[in-house]
Amino acid sequence: MGHSGGLRSGTRYAFSRDFKKRGAIATSIYLRQYRVGDIVDVVCNGAVQKGMPYKVYHGKTGVVYNVTQNAVGVILYKQVGNRYLEKRVNVRIEHVKHSRSRDEFLVRVKENAEKQRKAKAEGTTVHLKRQPVMPREARTVSLKTNWPETITAVPYETTI
Repeated sequence: MGHSGGLRSGTRYAFSRDFKKRGAIATSIYLRQYRVGDIVDVVCNGAVQKGMPYKVYHGKTGVVYNVTQNAVGVILYKQVGNRYLEKRVNVRIEHVKHSRSRDEFLVRVKENAEKQRKAKAEGTTVHLKRQPVMPREARTVSLKTNWPETITAVPYETTI
């Protein structure tokens, strides 16, 4: 038998809704505001088949380039062979949510601005560059009160 490769083949779990998240769609999803330039995640909602993107774009992050009444246009990058092509996909707002990928960066920017303000008031310099986690410092283990123990498995016994 052949294998059918239809439009929604292989999406049994990708498009299914999560446990206890089935049923009517929350009103808050329709009240979100999207603006051109927002970073969004394309995550398909199986309850709404209209305006659903193709399965390749499920889980991808892109930038909004167009906003209409019921949908948003998103610029995504799709791997084709050895290169990434820019794709413009129009998706209904049920299948889109704001990405949290920049949250950490924005928090860091605010913290750095605050550090600079404090340093300027004090008249000192501040280093804002992130440093990698350094190796742990050297330690010496004393054997005076800490003798090594030999650990062996408990022998298996059958009692019948």
